[in-house]
Amino acid sequence: FGEKWVGLRYFQMFINDPGFWNVFKNTIVLSVLNLVIGFPFPIIFALLLNEVDHMLTKRLVQTVSYLPRFFSTVVVVEIIVVLLNPTNGIVNRLIEHFGHSAIYFTNTSAYFRPIYILSDLWQFMGWNSILYIAALTNVDPQLYEVSEIDGAGRWKQTLHVTIPGIMPTIVITFILAVGHIMSLGFEKILLLYSPSIYDVADVIQTMTYRLGIVGNSYSYASAIGLFQALINLALIWAVNALARKIGETSLW
Repeated sequence: FGEKWVGLRYFQMFINDPGFWNVFKNTIVLSVLNLVIGFPFPIIFALLLNEVDHMLTKRLVQTVSYLPRFFSTVVVVEIIVVLLNPTNGIVNRLIEHFGHSAIYFTNTSAYFRPIYILSDLWQFMGWNSILYIAALTNVDPQLYEVSEIDGAGRWKQTLHVTIPGIMPTIVITFILAVGHIMSLGFEKILLLYSPSIYDVADVIQTMTYRLGIVGNSYSYASAIGLFQALINLALIWAVNALARKIGETSLW
């Protein structure tokens, strides 16, 4: 179409760009922290909810836990900003009540990652637990009866009956989660971050947005996006191969 083919020029540009590797590090650190902290909680929540016998209470807790998933990202960020407002936010009011100075949470690098991870946990924990709750219904009740006859209490039943019963679901969801490890919630980061916290908040998606949309460097941004997608592909392939080698559950 009359354009010059530049080969790997843009890949070489970001590989040699020190700023890119800082952004890459931020993406990896935030993604891994989000996976390590965010992945087990829906499982724990589903296991705890499975122990609730009162059906009305169980349904109420489920409904309340699902609701944040239906809030738009803009609403979630606005809730965070209002709660953490240094002037009249409830969190800083409590801090000042105990004799300390107000903290500018959203403009301080040290607080960005905890804010992002905890808000993600609040927003998606209930929704992500649906798969595990559904898997728990398929565990054979006779296994609990047999284990109870053998003297197993609730804790041992959870360890030796419940968790093995939902392990295939856990493995599949873990593989899929690892496959998205480089793909963070772009909208939330874009709405939360500011130049004062770029050192920890700037990730690959925000860099791609700034370069491609704002800076009109479409080719450079596309190369970075392709690099990110290839890493996700390599990770999901590696984890799937490991899961297939260790157990019998895998995506393919």
